[in-house]
Amino acid sequence: MFRYVSGLATAILLAAGAAAQTISPAARSDLAPTGKLRIGVHYANVFLVTRDPESGELRGVAVDIARELGRRVGVPVEFIAYANATRLTRAAASGEWDVSFQAAEASRAGEITFTAAFAEIEATYLVPPGSSVRKIEDVDRSGVRVAVPGKSALDQILTRTLKNAQLVRAQGFDGAVHTFVSESLDALAGLRPRLIIDAESLPGSRVLEDRFAALSQAIGTPREREEAARYLREFVEDAKASGLITKAIEKAGIRGMSVAPLVSAR
Repeated sequence: MFRYVSGLATAILLAAGAAAQTISPAARSDLAPTGKLRIGVHYANVFLVTRDPESGELRGVAVDIARELGRRVGVPVEFIAYANATRLTRAAASGEWDVSFQAAEASRAGEITFTAAFAEIEATYLVPPGSSVRKIEDVDRSGVRVAVPGKSALDQILTRTLKNAQLVRAQGFDGAVHTFVSESLDALAGLRPRLIIDAESLPGSRVLEDRFAALSQAIGTPREREEAARYLREFVEDAKASGLITKAIEKAGIRGMSVAPLVSAR
């Protein structure tokens, strides 16, 4: 676990803007009980956050959205980074963070209350040169071997849905790429933004146009923080409608990530 304190501190408090002034005291207390907004992220989801190798600064879609959230709440922002989603999720129970950015998996709902998705990342396959696979359904056939990061959300989805193809699990996505190439597998399961990048370094390979899933990226808060959850749900819908999410995705230059549909007010 690594901590990064945003340099916005005093400036945020002085120039928080109208949105921060309208937040209720109960919601602010629920969101930032320590007086700062502790944002939990994890490095495994490189489409939401990355760390600059020289400065150590965190960047990405989640970082830009989190800073705007802190501005509206009117408190300093502190980023707490974990190695993977499992560690981030486990830290919810101990109160190490107040708000998290991650895929809204059902297995995490026991610890975290999620908003509706703010973005979606398509999951699909990369196939080698000369492959006869053209569509998602072509993959689920006897004898087809698929590389996948073990214990990942993709692994969970494909374990449930594939009936005939064989999953070949590897350590992380880099491991899955290595296995796909070294063992001459029939397909590589991954998130479209990453597969597009890998296709460029694997001449003749091809990313399928359709998808087998769309991973919802959402904002979460530890369970029982009802006021925080209510405020975050409203924030996400406003961020989608106002173009904040679109701008963050465009700034990060991520291909294959899109803004999630708006949720109608009840």
